[in-house]
Amino acid sequence: MSADPGDDPHVRHLLGAYVLDALDAAETRRVARHLRLCDGCAGVYVEVAEAASLLALLRAEDLRE
Repeated sequence: MSADPGDDPHVRHLLGAYVLDALDAAETRRVARHLRLCDGCAGVYVEVAEAASLLALLRAEDLRE
């Protein structure tokens, strides 16, 4: 699949909220649709999702020096 986002602007600024399920229904649909069409944003989504998963593994003790 080639990067062809059509007329929809890139959604990279929404990906953090998308990963955390913090968007409203319309924004969620927009981002999901865009990710199916845009390889660039889909790649960034994978990176953001991986980072969020890793952050979930941190404990408070891990953040202290």
